[in-house]
Amino acid sequence: MRKFGLIGYPLSHSFSKKFFTEKFIAEEIKNAAYELYPIEHIDLFSALVSDDPELCGMNVTIPYKVKVLPFLDEMDEASTQIGAVNCISIEWAENGKRYLKGYNTDAYGFEESLKPMLGEAHRRALVFGDGGAAKAIKYVLGKLGIDFLVVTRKPSETSILYSEVDEAMLSEYSVLINTTPLGMSPSYDTQPEIPYQFLTEQHVAYDLVYNPEETLFLKEVRLHGGKTKNGLEMLYLQAIRSWEIWNK
Repeated sequence: MRKFGLIGYPLSHSFSKKFFTEKFIAEEIKNAAYELYPIEHIDLFSALVSDDPELCGMNVTIPYKVKVLPFLDEMDEASTQIGAVNCISIEWAENGKRYLKGYNTDAYGFEESLKPMLGEAHRRALVFGDGGAAKAIKYVLGKLGIDFLVVTRKPSETSILYSEVDEAMLSEYSVLINTTPLGMSPSYDTQPEIPYQFLTEQHVAYDLVYNPEETLFLKEVRLHGGKTKNGLEMLYLQAIRSWEIWNK
């Protein structure tokens, strides 16, 4: 049996388990299973990997995308630059030990999902939030040559405040990306606090939140004529990329 799984804590629900379980059934992939591993502390990771010789790959979610790095033998270029991983391949090395390589398929998923939305006018972006979810987003924007400003609630040397986002800024920054939990179930009535009245059909908005399908943030942009997308496609793409990595 080839085993795959997701580490994080807590793991009350999982897109990944549903996705891979349905994939294995639909494609008649035999002798493969995807499980949840809600480990309370990252120090339990070593035992988890060493105790199960059938483990071939792991996905990583909050709060371990950075904490798992010291346990890896190697990281790909994207995860090294981002400083976080969400996918690990597990193989046996020639010396008989496990060899763990980290990847960031979030970056791949976001890039492939965002690119179809972009046109010549979309060369500057505002990134709402600067937590762990923003790491891959900033990497991709840099890779695509899109200048960006990070917008946060608290003062920082590397960000601006929401109160600084005005009409002039929105006329220049036409790509809006929400990396915060604002608008996520059950807090449906929250959104990034920006002056939505200055949005136009030139704006594109991307929300990493996918539950609900349309957050207040996306709804406001859509009502002003802009293009919108939630984070569900990114999730599918990063999962597909993980499967490709595990089957190289």
